Amino acid sequence: MVAKTEEVVSNKFDTFKLLLAIAVLILGVVGFYYYEAESQLYRVLGIVFATGVAVAISSTTMQGRNLIGFARESRMEVRKVVWPTRQETVQTTFMVILAVIIIGIFLWLIDMLLAQAIQLITGGA
Repeated sequence: MVAKTEEVVSNKFDTFKLLLAIAVLILGVVGFYYYEAESQLYRVLGIVFATGVAVAISSTTMQGRNLIGFARESRMEVRKVVWPTRQETVQTTFMVILAVIIIGIFLWLIDMLLAQAIQLITGGA
């Protein structure tokens, strides 16, 4: 019973934090356009800072921690991937290009045959 109450309070606090993060992002964008006369470098730095603060705030929520955990697990999985060598990549690319050319010629021939058939049927010139 106590754990459920703490979860509800934590969930409401997480919602508040997410809303706060969204508000910080919105304020960053509004500030970017409000201070239009300032140097663009400062405006971009301001929006980058606002984004960093919003990410920091949202990473303290349960959804943020889950997202960070997912990103870490995804990175570990990407490290396990066996990437093809340069030679394999070049050979595969040439095979795809050759297949596209052959299929293109085949479809062009079918189109020509169908166009001639329609001209014969309709009596066109």
